[in-house]
Amino acid sequence: MLAKYLRFRFHYGWLIAVITFLALLASAGMRSTPSVLIVPLEHAFGWSNATISLAISINLVLYGLSGPFAAALMERLGIRRVMLGALVLIALACALTTIMSAPWQLDLLWGVLVGLATGSLASVLAALIANRWFVKNRSLVMGLLTASNATGQLVFLPALASLAVAFGWRAAAWATAIAALILLPLVILFFIDHPRDIGLRPYGASPEEDNGPKVIAGNPFSDAIAGLVRGLRSRDFWLLAGSFFICGASTNGLIGTHLIPASMDHGISEVAAASMLALIGVFDLVGTTVSGWLSDRMDNRWLLCWYYGLRGLSLLLLPYALGSTYLLLLVFIVFYGLDWVATVPPTSRLAADIFGKQQVGIMFGWIFAAHQLGAATATYAAGALRTAIGNYQLSFISAGILCLLAAGMVIRIGRAPGKMATLELPVEQAGALQ
Repeated sequence: MLAKYLRFRFHYGWLIAVITFLALLASAGMRSTPSVLIVPLEHAFGWSNATISLAISINLVLYGLSGPFAAALMERLGIRRVMLGALVLIALACALTTIMSAPWQLDLLWGVLVGLATGSLASVLAALIANRWFVKNRSLVMGLLTASNATGQLVFLPALASLAVAFGWRAAAWATAIAALILLPLVILFFIDHPRDIGLRPYGASPEEDNGPKVIAGNPFSDAIAGLVRGLRSRDFWLLAGSFFICGASTNGLIGTHLIPASMDHGISEVAAASMLALIGVFDLVGTTVSGWLSDRMDNRWLLCWYYGLRGLSLLLLPYALGSTYLLLLVFIVFYGLDWVATVPPTSRLAADIFGKQQVGIMFGWIFAAHQLGAATATYAAGALRTAIGNYQLSFISAGILCLLAAGMVIRIGRAPGKMATLELPVEQAGALQ
């Protein structure tokens, strides 16, 4: 077997990380495709910004809510099977989008089906892979996998915008479907569910660490619901989920969806606006990778405080940057881009420290669901405000203020009695407690 041969050349976990990175990259590009299609769909069908934003909101809600259930399914059926099913569903839904003629079809195909499928190939998958395959460099790997969101924008958005301008929006939808199909053979041939399946321990694990099969009780649905009940009883869960709600509102929901039409309102072309969003992705690739490295070495609460604070200030700057010089817009792109999803590695690390590695998939899934609820709320609200008042200024300023609020929330994580000792231990000692 090829996997058994490759494990002698290097630890197979790194190949799993590469495959996961590519799957997450494609998923990020597929999920963000509607931001490129807002204006073309307005022109093609006469639909309002609010109508199209509703479909994107559905997509974002299900993208998040599917996470904990996908994590439970992955634990029971295997990560590989769930990934294959998700890729097939994405390809089918995107292909059917090209023959739609009514808003409800956009809601069903891109909202429901693509939302559910891409939600199975999101941060929950990254958390499972990082915690299952790695002990050493776990947060670094989480940062690299999370950075795939930025790389997906970098690869997909300018290309899809160019296709939409040159050949129509259907060409962009077909390109998304084909990208999903290309990934299928890679997952079929090379993906392995667990290190023990090929006689390995996680990378950096000690020989004494138990790597035997884990018995999973119940069914995926009840496991996911039980995780939610456990989380709702935890003050730290509410702080993590609440801050991540704001994170989603200020990233995927607002900037990821509406930066392109907002830029076009100020005379910037669609391709140039998509390239701007891709440039944010370049800086995020750097910022999120560095965030993963820092999460192994620093207090994750203070990292989150800095990330949310800087993001809030950059969003407050954006309304002035769009109407000003390109230099001011570049300042926004750099500072906002560096922490676009840099919040994910420290949030995932805190979830693993608080709830344990065995539960991190489901628990982080619910925290990520809050992220996507925030994204969906901001997506629809910003679209409705744009339709009602004709601009995005109020949306950008409100998101900036919320980020400053989140900066204060995250400092309170782990402040309950008995939590501080675990969260403030050096990495080596904290890992020994897990």
